[in-house]
Amino acid sequence: MCRNIKTLFNFQPPATEAEIRNASLQFVRKLSGFNAPSKANQAAFDRAVEEVASAASALIASLVTAAEPRDREVEAARARARAAIRFDVRR
Repeated sequence: MCRNIKTLFNFQPPATEAEIRNASLQFVRKLSGFNAPSKANQAAFDRAVEEVASAASALIASLVTAAEPRDREVEAARARARAAIRFDVRR
């Protein structure tokens, strides 16, 4: 799975369209194997990104949970702590 794709559901504030599009772009890049497609493939690539973003938005909007929304700052701090351990960052 792409490590750059982050969980977007159940956050406060909710995921933005830009975050959903960025995750969709990463997903299409992974599937296609293209970081930047050729001119011949650009239209298909862009269409795929938009379709994945649309499906992702619909999915996020339709999901329900009884859990409290997660705080973005708290989750970001946890991710930084995990990365520090993972990459043995010494401060």
